[in-house]
Amino acid sequence: MAQRTRLDDADCSIAQALDVVGDWWTLLIVRDAARGVHRFDALQAETGMSRKVLAERLRLLVDADVLTRAPYQDRPVRYEYRLTRRGRALLPVLIALQDWGDTWLLGDGETTATATQASREAERVHRLVGTRLPELRLLGMDGDSRDPVADTPYTVLYCFPGAYARPEAYPPGWAEVPGAPGCTLESCTYRDRLAEFTAAGATVHGVSVQRPDEQRAFADKERLGFPLLSDADLTLAAALRLPTFRAAGMSRLKRLTLVVERDRTVRQALYPVTDIVASVETALATVRTAAP
Repeated sequence: MAQRTRLDDADCSIAQALDVVGDWWTLLIVRDAARGVHRFDALQAETGMSRKVLAERLRLLVDADVLTRAPYQDRPVRYEYRLTRRGRALLPVLIALQDWGDTWLLGDGETTATATQASREAERVHRLVGTRLPELRLLGMDGDSRDPVADTPYTVLYCFPGAYARPEAYPPGWAEVPGAPGCTLESCTYRDRLAEFTAAGATVHGVSVQRPDEQRAFADKERLGFPLLSDADLTLAAALRLPTFRAAGMSRLKRLTLVVERDRTVRQALYPVTDIVASVETALATVRTAAP
């Protein structure tokens, strides 16, 4: 495919990037690859584009080292398309576009860490029920990558904006962002009910975009007793199109809770979380009801 940038755009990184991902279809392919959609027919069904257009865009993205392809069938040969390291580096771009759309097109332009029950964000999260969490890895507090879904009947993933060991570490104006305060209460409530979740066959993981060292300091201070996982690369956020907001120059997860079965199926999606203690009780009731 011919390059579209002008000669005087040769040193403009924006123009060069748009040559690769500058049309409607290419970023949607990246979006769906991040969600675990890897095969041609599945990508066509998700995006609705023609086979010819899809083949052209896939070729472009493979040539640009955004996607790599690997055969999964010999006769006839068929390929899966997966994000490369370069492709995964586009995930913050996707999340920034989603956040802009949620804030300025679907919202009123105000920074918020929550939403209303009738919002398009809430609809998007609720539609996760019955879908499967794709294979992915998040950083644990020890710096090692790990699967967020545990080998127990259920995993409770509560996503939160941010929690810090020192009050002065919170971003300026944090308390004024609707829905942002309450992360310590949420984590400590899960800590206090942890034995009940364990008895019901559930593992609890907290997830934020914070660095593992920040999470470890907070977990040690509050003696949580369960791991916090870092989605600093926005891998989980992009895979599930989770709602985010911007604070202190970075995208942060809005507060929501997912109950995930061992086979990675989302059984329950709680969003928005406006009553933190009640949301923990609801997650516990879900795993108790489902327990054999």
